[in-house]
Amino acid sequence: MIYLFDGAMGTMLQQAGLPAGACPELWNLEYPDQIAAIHRQYVEAGADIIETNTFGGSRIKLSHYGLEGQVAAINRAAVQAARQACGPHTKVAGSVGPTGRFIEPLGDLSFQDAFNAFAEQITALDQAGADMMIIETIIDIQEMRAALLAAKSVCRKPVICQLTFETDGRTFTGTDAHTAAVILSPLGADVIGANCSLGPAQLLLVLETLVKATHKPISIQPNAGLPTLEGDQTHFPMGPEEFSHWIPKLIAAGAHYVGGCCGTTPQHIKAAREAIDATGATRQSPLLPQPSPYVALASRSKTVYIGQQYPTVVIGERINPTGRRKLAAEIKEGSFTTVKKDALGQLQAGARVLDVNMGVPGIDQAAAMKKAVQELSMLVDAPLAIDTTDPQALEAGLAAFPGRALVNSVSAEPERLEHFLPLAKKYGAAILCLPLAAGGLPATARERVAIAQNIVAAALAAGLSENDLMLDALTLTIATDGEAARQTLATLQLYRQHFGYPTVMGLSNISYGLPRRDMINAAFCAMSLHAGLDAPILNPYDPLMQDILATSAVLLGHDAHARQFSARYAYTPPGFPGAPHEIDTSHILGKIKHCVIQGEKEAVAPLIEQAIQEGYQPLTITDEALTVAMNEVGQAFSAGRSFLPHVMLSAETMRSAFQAIKTYLPAHSVRSLGKVVLATVKGDIHDLGKNIVAALLENNGFTVIDLGKDVPADTIVAACREHQPDIVGLCALMTTTLPQIDHTIRELRAAGSPAHTFTIVGGAVLTKEYAAQAGADAYAANGVVAVELCKSMIASRHL
Repeated sequence: MIYLFDGAMGTMLQQAGLPAGACPELWNLEYPDQIAAIHRQYVEAGADIIETNTFGGSRIKLSHYGLEGQVAAINRAAVQAARQACGPHTKVAGSVGPTGRFIEPLGDLSFQDAFNAFAEQITALDQAGADMMIIETIIDIQEMRAALLAAKSVCRKPVICQLTFETDGRTFTGTDAHTAAVILSPLGADVIGANCSLGPAQLLLVLETLVKATHKPISIQPNAGLPTLEGDQTHFPMGPEEFSHWIPKLIAAGAHYVGGCCGTTPQHIKAAREAIDATGATRQSPLLPQPSPYVALASRSKTVYIGQQYPTVVIGERINPTGRRKLAAEIKEGSFTTVKKDALGQLQAGARVLDVNMGVPGIDQAAAMKKAVQELSMLVDAPLAIDTTDPQALEAGLAAFPGRALVNSVSAEPERLEHFLPLAKKYGAAILCLPLAAGGLPATARERVAIAQNIVAAALAAGLSENDLMLDALTLTIATDGEAARQTLATLQLYRQHFGYPTVMGLSNISYGLPRRDMINAAFCAMSLHAGLDAPILNPYDPLMQDILATSAVLLGHDAHARQFSARYAYTPPGFPGAPHEIDTSHILGKIKHCVIQGEKEAVAPLIEQAIQEGYQPLTITDEALTVAMNEVGQAFSAGRSFLPHVMLSAETMRSAFQAIKTYLPAHSVRSLGKVVLATVKGDIHDLGKNIVAALLENNGFTVIDLGKDVPADTIVAACREHQPDIVGLCALMTTTLPQIDHTIRELRAAGSPAHTFTIVGGAVLTKEYAAQAGADAYAANGVVAVELCKSMIASRHL
């Protein structure tokens, strides 16, 4: 069956007279009959499900209006108003929107505070009688994780999870639709989908990606096209008839739930209802061919598949303090410099998943694991394996990771099964089953298979699925047991016969206590891959191991036509097309540039000091290392090779570098590229994007006057008179506040804004065409583009 949602509540409230900047959710208490009347129009139009007027009903969002003490009352009244309008067959979905803040380390909101805010709102909606929850318009996967976990912890109703995607098919913080599905499916989402930001044509592409990534039902709620400016009003150009033409296409592509977002009215929903009924639209049921069990792991921006039908996946073992005194000492001191260097180095050497172990005696392992995971999630795009025997450290790592992690590992000991399996289920993680039980090490392959069977049975009973399970064959040293290698290889073969689950194991223990460990490890790796090993945990820096992995991929058929092997080993003269671009770190400026690009903020200040001591002038360091590095970061972002978290990390590194440089300069000689006034316009309480732009501008050498959010036009005009900026940046993230962009630009011009002052506008709902209609000099699709535009504008003044 196809279910039809309602359309835009905000559009209807605006038509009903909601003043710009007023709290829409307060109308649930003050004007419940008007809210019910809007719902009734959608019910009469044919909607199967209507959403409560609670999009901004969390404590965090309501606090902007001083209403944080009325969370329960506002959400309860919203459900009552919806129920008042419903017929016997219409369902009520409790709408839960974003907090408007990023979760740390990307922002300043803790995961727990976000969880608590969502849990409080969802509890109120559940107790008031909502039939289901819909978490929607989320731009960051970590916030969606917090909201979904909160929903699953306080209610048993179905939960629909809808993210908002940009035109490049990714969320604001870099998650593609496929990866989102991989993360949210095992986390417990009942329905996965997308809404807002884009029209039906663009969301059709997102839908086509989702149906290939999950068996869960899909929900799609597009806008009525992309907004334009007509007079002083925001207009969504797609009418009901055109909108309805897309509904059968969305259903045919695999959507189970359809509806409308910004700009869609009861007329749009009525037309959609008629299209569904008239065409008898049917849903495609795409098959996801998987010949054997597999496991998908994911970071915020990348999915990695492990299984027999996929190429070998290397799991890097180096982030482990065992036997590494320097690393252990750093972790104990709270430094993660080596952790981050090892993460980057292992990925460059071929690892695709990183094992993270914080097992240093005498420290708070949970705190260390949380910090390490946060640092790595900003730095790299690889999934993580949380390697610990401490349940508190495991939960800290799983909560902090904005993806789908691997639990390394779960043995058959009762306490490990009791604590680790529920955590893996709760956080949607995969587990590595380690065949260890009380009573000693299992010496034979058949003993290990029997123990693994017990772990698998316990995991399935705990609610995990077959696609959550991987098996470790257990590697023991041949120095003390001459049969160790044989039994491990036999275990791999039996695992494939009995289970078919992906296999993972560490290799280096096989050679412990022997000379030329690299030779033994490499030979054992080749034999293990042939016996059925899918993902070795190893030191990817080992050149002999790299050779074994590359040649094995060819021989086992994972490298078709030896393309990757040829690309790796064929000689390419330096400077010829195809030669990799590498930063020259043989001199100090190259090392500084490398630090900024990689986001090594702890390492950059000492390098700045070294450069000064070597005689480099501060402005030379700025121009030839820092600026060049940030330009490369921006180019990588624009090309889709890196995403917002890494850009922010590079910006923080830039800030550390500037702070170090300023100590060597008199105050008057610190050069500013230009002065920028930034503001989110009146009526708009969202400032995530504007804050990112401010940080990037400051870290690129601009002086920023940040006026904050919900800023009236006259305040912006007054700030321009006071500060005489080169550029004014305006942001709007709500369709209801888009006209304030136009109004503010008109006020700036009417007030005689200096001729040299440029205006740049941006925001989730803005388009290039809308910006031009509003009279802006430029439109910035994201923070990196905003920086480049500001630089170009300043440069044009000097031509």
